[in-house]
Amino acid sequence: MMRQLLLLLEAAVILLGLLFGLAFWQQREALQQPLKLDHEYLLDVPVGATPGGVLNRLESDGIVANAFWLRLYWRFNLPTQPLHSGEYRLLPGQTATDMLELWRKGEVVQYSLTLVEGWNFRQVRAALAKQTRLEQKLGQLSDEQLMKQLGLEGLNPEGRFFPDTYHYVRGNSDEQLLKKAHARLEQVLEEEWAQRASDLPYKEPYDALIMASMIEKETGVPTERTQIAGVFVRRLAIGMRLQTDPTVIYGMGERYNGKITRADLREPTPYNTYTIDGMPPTPIALVGREAIHAALNPQAGNSLYFVARGDGSHVFSASLEQHNRAVREYQLKRRADYRSSPAAASPNQQ
Repeated sequence: MMRQLLLLLEAAVILLGLLFGLAFWQQREALQQPLKLDHEYLLDVPVGATPGGVLNRLESDGIVANAFWLRLYWRFNLPTQPLHSGEYRLLPGQTATDMLELWRKGEVVQYSLTLVEGWNFRQVRAALAKQTRLEQKLGQLSDEQLMKQLGLEGLNPEGRFFPDTYHYVRGNSDEQLLKKAHARLEQVLEEEWAQRASDLPYKEPYDALIMASMIEKETGVPTERTQIAGVFVRRLAIGMRLQTDPTVIYGMGERYNGKITRADLREPTPYNTYTIDGMPPTPIALVGREAIHAALNPQAGNSLYFVARGDGSHVFSASLEQHNRAVREYQLKRRADYRSSPAAASPNQQ
């Protein structure tokens, strides 16, 4: 009897060994199998998806076989590993092991959107709308509704977002990206405000943001930012109008066709700094850190005027007479990409 029990136990052990060996072989074959692809394939893993569910989908699509063994491998070898949502780039020649390693590392495909210094908010919204991999939650909202959705109810959106390159993955939304851009702007503005010069004509950081937006639009040469800031700050100090063309253009909105006429300069709008005193009510563009820094650290001097040379740089003048000479010289040589500047107007001409 004992001998029979030993024989049965021996047979059971052999059978179990064979079963474990077969399971090991099956799992190894499943892991080493090449993905059935003849071109790049973007695997979309939505939020909340499980490895088992995705593997079943891949098996149904004919990309992998024996998904059972792959599910088993993940369950026993990576029991606490989350499956990150997003897109995974699968390529011909990769194996199931390669794919699972991508999942383990969370190497989802990243996309990027660059918000550019000098853009207005219409351009920001247009750029967001073109991002097909970005979930569009804000596209049908008005600017006012959009700001409320972002938790910024009552604020004007112009200039409230930091220009930079933002990376995102499929499943992220335009709302998330704009929240990140706004938070970044607030951080930079706070940092620069803490290092501001004394005796500036700003009551709050938002005033500096408005000034920075005009500097951003007027500056073709980065090293001139603080000089232009100095001109604007000195004009404000003596009650001179800023008379900067970018504010006129912004006030014209979509009517602007690339040219400014004398009638445009005389047209009263809340943004036309030829007709209003002080600064416009809101920023007119996205601004980078350099423009904010310049607005808060203007260069000392006595210049009150500047005129573009036509190559992005400017000639700065302290007197109306000097400025008029520079205008005559460079307007006669005007190129197609000539950039304008504050008009010649002395304090007693306002």
